[in-house]
Amino acid sequence: MTRLLVVETSPRGNASVSRNMTQRYLAEWQALNPNGKIIRRDLAEETLPQVTMPWLAAYFTPPDAQTAEMKAQLGLSDTLVRELLECDELVIATPVYNYNIPAALKAWVDHIVRKGLTLGFDGSGLVTGKSATLLIASGGEYGESSPIRDRDIATQYLTMILNVLGFVDIAVVAGGGAKNVDLGETSMEDFVGRLDMRHREKALA
Repeated sequence: MTRLLVVETSPRGNASVSRNMTQRYLAEWQALNPNGKIIRRDLAEETLPQVTMPWLAAYFTPPDAQTAEMKAQLGLSDTLVRELLECDELVIATPVYNYNIPAALKAWVDHIVRKGLTLGFDGSGLVTGKSATLLIASGGEYGESSPIRDRDIATQYLTMILNVLGFVDIAVVAGGGAKNVDLGETSMEDFVGRLDMRHREKALA
C-alpha cells in the first residue's frame, strides 16, 4: 500500500490557492492509487513549537544518555520524523511569504532534519527511495523568462533541504501569479485547473 504524506501550511482555508492545489493533486493521486493511504500534517491546525534551548540540549545528547524530560522534548519531532520515514511519497503545499516559506513550514523542517535519523553523521541523506512534490502558490511568477526568477527562494530552499535528506525525485507544481485569484482577475477553479499536476516540472538537484 502506497503511503502519501501531505504537509500543508496555509492558514487561509478554502481561500488558499495552495490548499486548492492540494485538493486537485489528491483527487488525481487517489484515482491512480485507490488503495493508497494519505497521512496529513496540517501546520495551520497544529502549530509546531520552535526549536528551543531544552530541545537542542536533548538533540545533542546521545539517545542512551537522554533523561525522560529530554525524550519528551523530542517526542513530537520523533513523530514527524517517523511520518516522513514511513511514507512512500511526500507532498508539501505552501504559499510563498516574502519570497520564502512560512515560519510554520520552517519549524517542520527544523523538526525533521535530525542527525542519525534523516541525516547521516557524515552529511549523507538517509531519506531515500521516495518521491516528493512541491505545490507552491506565489503572488509572483518565477518562470525561466521572469526578471525575478532569482527571488524564487521558497522553491530553491525546499528543493535543497530535500536533496540533503536524500530525495532525488523532486518535482514542482508552480502556482505563480496566484494573486490574480485574490484580485478577482481569475477564479480559483480556473487558476488551479490550468496547472498540470501530471507533467510536473522536475526540480534541479
